[in-house]
Amino acid sequence: MTAVRRTFLKNTAAAALAAALPTLNFAQTPVARSTFAPQSGSWRTFEVVTRVDIPKPEGVTRVWLPVPSVNSDYQTSLENSFTSNGTGKFLQDGQEGAKMLYVEFAASEAAPFIELTSRVKTQNRAVDWSQATAPAESADMLRYFTRSTDLIPTDGVVRETALAATKGAKTDVEKAQMLYDWVVSNTYREPKVRGCGEGDIKTMLETGNLGGKCADLNALYVGLCRSVGVPARDVYGIRLVPSSFGYKELSGNPASLKSAQHCRSEVYLKDYGWVAMDPADVAKVMRLETADWIKNTTNPVVAPVNKALFGGWEGNWMAYNTAHDVVLPYSRQEKLGFFMYPTAENASGRFDSYAPDDFKYQITAREIQA
Repeated sequence: MTAVRRTFLKNTAAAALAAALPTLNFAQTPVARSTFAPQSGSWRTFEVVTRVDIPKPEGVTRVWLPVPSVNSDYQTSLENSFTSNGTGKFLQDGQEGAKMLYVEFAASEAAPFIELTSRVKTQNRAVDWSQATAPAESADMLRYFTRSTDLIPTDGVVRETALAATKGAKTDVEKAQMLYDWVVSNTYREPKVRGCGEGDIKTMLETGNLGGKCADLNALYVGLCRSVGVPARDVYGIRLVPSSFGYKELSGNPASLKSAQHCRSEVYLKDYGWVAMDPADVAKVMRLETADWIKNTTNPVVAPVNKALFGGWEGNWMAYNTAHDVVLPYSRQEKLGFFMYPTAENASGRFDSYAPDDFKYQITAREIQA
């Protein structure tokens, strides 16, 4: 793997309280937390603006921006538009289905810029474990989401770890739960990791270095699931607004989202269809939500999050895509392990997407009231 990619590195009263909480203002002290228990049924619409400026262009500059391309029971991706002084078009990579805005700037353009506006509708997710359903999904699609990728192999140490963690499991739900518990118990949030991490799960397991961020920990969960035959996928996106439950680490600041990217995960369970998962956010709450690093999931701050994120997540987040091993059209550089950040290249190579102040991109969001 090249150095470039390595750098690209928990009742009614509670529900009533959650509904009464004011919007979390990041310029003020966060509101008190309430029991974390997202429930589906209420859609919200957001407008998200991504602005990129290239302050020091060098030769021809190419920019790729992820565009929300997920349509599901939790998100409807609506319209996209852009303004730019370059030549742009919307594209989709053929294999993975990730949509993007591609803009190219001539070498003579002194101040390249792009402003992409996207609209989406989102809602919370929470599986009803008492109501088994069997949503249709093709065998080919399910097979596809048990495959290996460059960063998520399904053999060797990955499969050995998953087999040990799921010993005695008889159903896909049991496997998914045991692997979720294994990730929560054995990994940890490492704030020093750049961006959302890299997701090189083989290296994590071989070295025993199980600290990371969402693209590491949820990728590990996905790989472990896939290796024992449970279809799983990462879902790459960005937090848009504060958590309705007052959790600061599960919030986005809509005025500045340039470090709010977040990878979630899903597993396909034959009686329930695609089910939301997010063990990485459990780790984040444990490490960062309070002044002290919480080391157990029975803690009252962590317990409801740990419970809810096995089968659900909060809809204050927008999904971009589920793509791995992404080949960017017209790129002269290596493929991406995943596509969640604005990406650009010029005559000197690829920009550092994990340095938004140097790369000069800004992402903002606003909720559109019906």
